[in-house]
Amino acid sequence: MDSEDSNQFKIILGSSSIARKMILSEMGYEFTTMSADIDEKAIRKEKPEDSVMALAEAKADAIASKLQNIENQENDGKPTVLVAADTVVVYEGMIREKPSNKEEARQFIKGYSGGHAATVSSVVVRNLKTGFRRGEWDKVEIQFHDIPEHIIDNLIEEGNVLYVAGALIIEHPLVLPYVKAVVGTTDSVMGLPKALTERLIKEVL
Repeated sequence: MDSEDSNQFKIILGSSSIARKMILSEMGYEFTTMSADIDEKAIRKEKPEDSVMALAEAKADAIASKLQNIENQENDGKPTVLVAADTVVVYEGMIREKPSNKEEARQFIKGYSGGHAATVSSVVVRNLKTGFRRGEWDKVEIQFHDIPEHIIDNLIEEGNVLYVAGALIIEHPLVLPYVKAVVGTTDSVMGLPKALTERLIKEVL
């Protein structure tokens, strides 16, 4: 990614996720962030793939209409690319979102111990100048060793796991030693698959 390219268009990341910001920065892009204030619980699909696509679309729609209201499209001829994303954890066929409380987070993590889970992440990219949009999803399988009780206690105590889908942070220093295998990429698990995002950005320009 050379910087000359990124000067040809602007990027808005439609997410307040620290992990997504970090990943997009690692990809070499400069961007601004806006979060979509949508009721995620109101958007439900049976299949995780459909669910994450619908949620990312809804986030993109909400931000696009917010931007229209503030007429933020400056007339410098550069297209603005909006990137929205969503991730869910799937465990034994069930969609898991952010845990409601510490007890639920504990049950989630106990379930992964000695077992496996999957993440499904969607990316929707929209060229706000042309209205052209592309979206796809990516799935990753994660296998775990047994996770000791005291590690789970520490994770709950620290609290970061309470704010993420399925209470799952595989890159967390406490969790990492108990990750047996990842079939797919860690960036996808963290909420923004790099290769997919890169390709969709190129496709809408």
